[in-house]
Amino acid sequence: MELSTMPYEERLTAPRSWWVITFLVGVAGGIIALPFGTLPLLGGFVAGFLVAAVITSSYGSIRIRVVGDSLIAGDAKIPLSALGAVEVLDAEEARAWRMHKADPRAFMLLRSYVPTAVRAEVVDPEDPTPYVYLSTREPETLAKALGGGSAL
Repeated sequence: MELSTMPYEERLTAPRSWWVITFLVGVAGGIIALPFGTLPLLGGFVAGFLVAAVITSSYGSIRIRVVGDSLIAGDAKIPLSALGAVEVLDAEEARAWRMHKADPRAFMLLRSYVPTAVRAEVVDPEDPTPYVYLSTREPETLAKALGGGSAL
């Protein structure tokens, strides 16, 4: 397989609806503190909103990058030479690989709110991981950056 020279970066941000829920958590915090007065109401709103915002932001801050000869997905750093065939997965096929086709030994960086994905075989004989599954909003671009690009 030819190593990629095409850089790629994507952040799997949380959807807008999650930020609405984050705001509503703040409202709920304010309502809980309402019997204690106006200042506790504001404090409850701010505290609830900030806690929910930190959780939402941290969950949506995961990045997928192809830099030089490495795939960096979350905390994992995988050399491109360890990856084999790359498969672009549409929404239906990605759902199948998240559910009944999934192998518990696989490295899966998935976000349920991202419908499409890329699956790359791991060809390193030292690694028991059969494949890498990556949720991505741009599966064709990521597949090209990984050195593949064709749907299997």
